Amino acid sequence: MTAGVAAGPRYTGRFAPSPTGPLHAGSLVAALASWLDARAHQGRWLVRIEDVDTPRCVDGAGEFILRQLATCGLVPDAPPVWQSTRGALYQRALDQLIAQHHAYPCACSRKDIEEAQAALGHARERHAALPYPGTCRHGLHGRTGRSWRFNATEFQPDQALAHTDQAQVATYSIASGILDWQDRRLGTQRQDVAHAVGDFVLRRADGLWAYQLAVVVDDADQGMTHVVRGEDLADNTPRQILLQQALGVPTPCYLHTPLVCGENGEKLSKQNGARALELAVPLQALAGAAQVLGLPPLTDPNTRCISDALTLWVAAWRRNYNVAP
Repeated sequence: MTAGVAAGPRYTGRFAPSPTGPLHAGSLVAALASWLDARAHQGRWLVRIEDVDTPRCVDGAGEFILRQLATCGLVPDAPPVWQSTRGALYQRALDQLIAQHHAYPCACSRKDIEEAQAALGHARERHAALPYPGTCRHGLHGRTGRSWRFNATEFQPDQALAHTDQAQVATYSIASGILDWQDRRLGTQRQDVAHAVGDFVLRRADGLWAYQLAVVVDDADQGMTHVVRGEDLADNTPRQILLQQALGVPTPCYLHTPLVCGENGEKLSKQNGARALELAVPLQALAGAAQVLGLPPLTDPNTRCISDALTLWVAAWRRNYNVAP
C-alpha cells in the first residue's frame, strides 16, 4: 500500500450511496472503508444520498440504506444530505462555468455521437461510452441545445492551482492535457480526459444533473477533505479534478477501495444482480467487508461486539495507511 496522509482536525469524509436498492456486499466495503478512514484520522464521517438520477431511484431505498448502516454501527456525524434537494447549488455552479466559457450547450443524442465516431472509424467498446467528438463545441449550427457539456478539450487550468495542495496533501498536476493524480491505494494515476472522455455532460438532455457536477459541488459545499470510494469510480476522478479547478474549489485526497466481483467476474452491483446484505448477523457482514480491505480477521472468539471489531479495524487501518494516531 502507498503511504497515506497525516491526521488533522480538518478531516471530513463521506459515504455517498445511490438509492437504487439496498446496500450489497460491495457497497458495504466502501462504507466501512470510508468510516474507518474518518475514524483513523479522528475526523467527521457524513452520508450523502445521491438521488440525483431520479428515474433509477427506488422509493424508500435511501431510508433503508441508512438503517442498514446503523445496524452495522456506521452512523454519520450529521444528518444525511439528499442530492435531490440541492438543485439550486448545481445551477449556480453551471452558471459560473457558462460565464467562464467552460461549458456549452449540446444538441447531440447518443445516436449522433455513435454515428460521428463511426465516421471517424471508432467503435464503442463493451461497457464503455464513446468520447464526445466535439460536434457542438463551437456552436449549435441551427440545432436546439439538449444538454450542457464541460469543455474539457480546451480547458486551460490556472497553473497556480495545479500543484500539491499542502493543506490537504492532494497531489495532482496537469500538463499538455494529461492529468496525473495520486491515489492513496492505487498510487500514481494518469488520464488524458479530452482523449478518453471528451467534453463530458454537466446537465443531461432530460434536465437531470449529471453525477460529475453534482458530486464536485457537494464535496466542496460539505468541505470534504478526503474521498474514499470504490475502485470503479477511479476513472471519474480526473474529470472531477478538472471541474474543481474550473470552479476554484479544493481537491480532496482520494482512496479507491478494492471491488467485490460477482460470479461472472464483473463488479458486484445492483444492475449485476447483487443481493441485499444479509444483516441477521451484522458482524459477519462487516468481517467479510474487512477481509476485502485487507484487515485482520476476528480471531478472538470473545469478539462479539461490533464496536470492539470496529476499534480493532481502525487501528489496523492506521497501520496500513500510515495514519498518525
